[in-house]
Amino acid sequence: MKSRGAVIRQAPGKFEVVDLEVDDPRQGEIRVKMVASGLCHSDDHVATGDIPVGIYPFAGGHEGGGIVESVGPDTPGWAPGDKVVFSFLPACGKCRWCATGHQNLCDLGAGLLAGARWTDPTSFRLHLDDGSPVGQMCGISTFCEYTTVSTDSAVKVPDDTPLEAACLLGCSVGTGWGSAVNTGEVRPGDTVIVMGVGGIGANAVQGAAHAGASNVIAVDPVPFKRESAESLGATHSVATMDEALQIAQGFTNGQGADVAIVTVGITNGGHVAEAFNAIRKQGTVVVTGLGDLTEVGCPIPISQLTLFEKKLKGSLFGSSNPSSDIPRMLELYRAGHLKLDELRTTTYGLDDIARGYEDMHAGKNIRGVVVY
Repeated sequence: MKSRGAVIRQAPGKFEVVDLEVDDPRQGEIRVKMVASGLCHSDDHVATGDIPVGIYPFAGGHEGGGIVESVGPDTPGWAPGDKVVFSFLPACGKCRWCATGHQNLCDLGAGLLAGARWTDPTSFRLHLDDGSPVGQMCGISTFCEYTTVSTDSAVKVPDDTPLEAACLLGCSVGTGWGSAVNTGEVRPGDTVIVMGVGGIGANAVQGAAHAGASNVIAVDPVPFKRESAESLGATHSVATMDEALQIAQGFTNGQGADVAIVTVGITNGGHVAEAFNAIRKQGTVVVTGLGDLTEVGCPIPISQLTLFEKKLKGSLFGSSNPSSDIPRMLELYRAGHLKLDELRTTTYGLDDIARGYEDMHAGKNIRGVVVY
């Protein structure tokens, strides 16, 4: 099938829209007509080269939802017309991690940036008109009008699901909300700092508030993002971590926050160190943001790690199980406990993706969404 899609030809580079050939689905695959896709910072990391990929051209997008157009042979449980939300992390259901309730760490994740089918590194689902292979971001490439994916990456949702909102459940919402609720284990009465309140941090604010935190302190240099955070559950919003630390200490007899969540767009060791300095004894730092994948080192005092029993934890997709957590968060949205529509700041067309990322860098969006 012919389709248009946004690709990166080299890094550093910018997304450009090209004509693509999309494979017919094989066994265990579905082809999906996209409805909406979020503009996540991780795709921008691919464009800048912070996240290297296995092949160029590389078709972006890993947060989206659509309608099944066709189903591969011998693929029970799926039918044309089904609505799906993609999980940017596939879940095979069989490996050690899936079997123990850690689908976010599924072994299939090793192929996220290779661009090929999980089982065959020489087999690609997307091609240019001349037959050249095109890699798929996280095996799904939601920046395409049509995309063929493994059913391991798709979660079926009810027919009345508004995909323009629900598409965000496939990355940003689950990642941020889960960073607070699952990884950070925020409890009622806690004081929480969220460092960086863009597409991920805004949902960490929601998660902390939903978990019952008494004080949720949002930190971001952009006034618009601070205002948005307050509408999503932040009790305080400030521009710097120094201000956040003072507020947290004021609520905790000088001890510091119970949990600090790092969701800065381009995270480095200095950000982690600031968060580490802002937590109490036995407090927790959750590191969710990404930056240069080759960067090594974090300037934290080892004495505090040992003597104060501070905890430093990474969080991938909010330590979630997408096949169960995406439907659960959708129900929270339907019940009015989780905000999705309010996250979508600007809607773009496929040809406007490059402008969408310019807006993201300018601090204009909580989440930009491409609607097809």
